[in-house]
Amino acid sequence: MTSAADDSMELEAFRQRRQLELQQQLEQHAKQQAAEEVESQVQAQEQQALDQAMKTILTSEARGRLTNISLVDSNKAELLKRQLVSLHDQQKISIPVNDDQLKRILASLSKSRRDASIRRI
Repeated sequence: MTSAADDSMELEAFRQRRQLELQQQLEQHAKQQAAEEVESQVQAQEQQALDQAMKTILTSEARGRLTNISLVDSNKAELLKRQLVSLHDQQKISIPVNDDQLKRILASLSKSRRDASIRRI
């Protein structure tokens, strides 16, 4: 009989340990999910701020060009938006930026990337 009682106690201890492990996993998952949600909200706010800045910095034609660029290469569009905000903050561009000025800024960004060279050994 002591063997059955020992087995029962051992089984109960195992259940409690397993329940504790599952609870810890659930808590960890909930914390991770909350952190991801906060990060997502921060990114959405940053994107919204950039979009709002583009409405004040760019003319409607230039915004149309930027939209087309974002459809083709979203990373390039993000880089261009950040560059425009930076230039605006440094007061290096006049507001509103028209399509021709946007083309020149875009060309200067593209030119700096074309200067890289690859050497074969």
